[in-house]
Amino acid sequence: MPTIANMLQQYAEHNLLLGFEGTMETIIPGVYFHRATKSSPRQPLIYNSGIIIVGQGHKVIHFPDHQIRYGEGDYLVLGVPVPLECEAFTDNDLPVMGIAIDINPAMLHKLVNQMIQHKPLATSSASIQIGAVQSATLDTTMELVTHRLLTVLNNPLEAEVFGEDIVKELVYRVLCGPQGHTLIGLAMHDGHYARIARTLSTMHSNYANQITVEGLAEDVNMSVSSFHRAFKQVTFESPLQYLKKVRLAKAKELIITNGSKANEAALKVGYTSASQFSREFKRHFNKTPRAC
Repeated sequence: MPTIANMLQQYAEHNLLLGFEGTMETIIPGVYFHRATKSSPRQPLIYNSGIIIVGQGHKVIHFPDHQIRYGEGDYLVLGVPVPLECEAFTDNDLPVMGIAIDINPAMLHKLVNQMIQHKPLATSSASIQIGAVQSATLDTTMELVTHRLLTVLNNPLEAEVFGEDIVKELVYRVLCGPQGHTLIGLAMHDGHYARIARTLSTMHSNYANQITVEGLAEDVNMSVSSFHRAFKQVTFESPLQYLKKVRLAKAKELIITNGSKANEAALKVGYTSASQFSREFKRHFNKTPRAC
């Protein structure tokens, strides 16, 4: 059986992507192909929620008090979008390659409800220590599902017929695996983890507007102190620090992708002071907006 790295290479060859750099959506909605020929230094990024499967190369995610290293044969589970500092490494001069899979909330809730009907799950916040980012090694079953997914990506008809079902099985296998609780917690509407996930959705949709911690806590029926504690447990950041990182990331995207000037980008993401924006941008990305 070919390795996942070999299958990703075949996908790149089949789709004329041997010169591609970055991340792009495949013919299956919500499934993305990633390729990078060079290592990248430690830098701040916002990881979107989903499942990341690495076929080649490795990455290191840095937290204030620990690191997560994941590479060939590993997968990463992200329950919510999280601002992180990450560095990527090529191995043996071969490109970093992998796939990322978005998780449809409706499908996730249906799967978790079906699982609960057959076997009670430990879902309370007291019984599960949930983190927003967890890694694990692919077991044989997950590896086989990943193989099927990569196979149909090269066949538009099979991708249309089988793609959604293969993604569904992959999510199910993650739910059954050692990091399944990261996703199970999202389906528990009244749990703190699910409430913070709803808050993050609000923040990512309304980052340009005025946002207060008090308002966010009230929206999910939590006290400010409980909300602040739960938010930091899930995202490793305070609410306002998280919001700042989201705004800076969005501003950087506007500058690089749209060619926006720094003061224009600052206003569009919610800053009222251009000088404050420039200071915080340089502190966060270690370069000025003009240098992007």
